[in-house]
Amino acid sequence: MSDKPSTVEEEYFAREDALKKQKIALEQQQQLAQAHREELKKLHYMHCPNCGMELHALKFKGFDVDKCFNCGGTWLDAGELEKLSEPEHGAVMNSVLNWFKPGK
Repeated sequence: MSDKPSTVEEEYFAREDALKKQKIALEQQQQLAQAHREELKKLHYMHCPNCGMELHALKFKGFDVDKCFNCGGTWLDAGELEKLSEPEHGAVMNSVLNWFKPGK
């Protein structure tokens, strides 16, 4: 018997090695993407998307509202506008809009 592996065995181990390296590369890519997201969050979290200045969190009738005192922008988190638009919060929505009008 020959000690030399067959072509089928060589292909199998080459395929296994390629899959292992592909898995490692994917894990590295995911780690880099996560690190990139964290870095972006450090740069942009609680900064106004309009002018880049710091946002200030304000409580208003049970809702958190992010306000930029530089450009006057008012920002809501995902889903908050829908909550404010519900019929039981109609008065809250009008109050929010009036509260942030210039000159108030």
